[in-house]
Amino acid sequence: MALLAEHPAPASEAQSQKPTPGGWRGWLRGWRPYLLGALLLLGCRSVVLDWNVVPSGSMKPTILEGDYILVNKLAYDLKVPFTDWHVLEWGGPSRGDIVVFTPPGETERFVKRIVGVPGDVIEMRDNRLFVNNEPALYQTLEADPLPSEDGAEQHLGLEIVAGRRHAVMFTPDTPSLDRFEPLAVPPGHYFMLGDNRDNSKDSRYFGLVPRERIVGRAWSIAVSREPGHGPRWQRFFSPLS
Repeated sequence: MALLAEHPAPASEAQSQKPTPGGWRGWLRGWRPYLLGALLLLGCRSVVLDWNVVPSGSMKPTILEGDYILVNKLAYDLKVPFTDWHVLEWGGPSRGDIVVFTPPGETERFVKRIVGVPGDVIEMRDNRLFVNNEPALYQTLEADPLPSEDGAEQHLGLEIVAGRRHAVMFTPDTPSLDRFEPLAVPPGHYFMLGDNRDNSKDSRYFGLVPRERIVGRAWSIAVSREPGHGPRWQRFFSPLS
């Protein structure tokens, strides 16, 4: 009986017969570039630069509902990614900075303005802010009040504290905590207020904010969209101060 000789398969055929990796290893190899990219993006948001959408008007007229703000997480310190552990700290938060933080007893992040730093004595009398016994100065921005959605009159002005000025809003007909006794800010804590003084949940209600709860400094508005309407083009890439 004649024996048939065995010829090796062509190279292309031999390669096609090699086993291919399967299961989770094959899936991981195919998705590795995307997973690494996502990890880098999340790491950047955790440590360097984050963005948050603002759902309320507590910082009007500086920040509006629907603004997407950029948060500089390297403004004051360096943290371990995905944690609140501080590795290094440098220039601390200053009076007048707009910061993102988690208040005591809360799990959601807030954005407010620092009005009291460690060592300051903060007081409010009839919605006038006092810092170290010095009253803030106020200037009118709009001669006529602006109507709100519920018909209440809103007054826009400038508040000047220790040489720094920023816009504020008052709604006199809205009940709010517009006065409190002098309060000394202890080391490692900060007193926060919203620029919309009669419509803001801030340190008047949840107390002083510890340094470690501050996430970063609100740097600018990236984009803005009026809820239920279109983009506010004039607010794109506007700096915050």
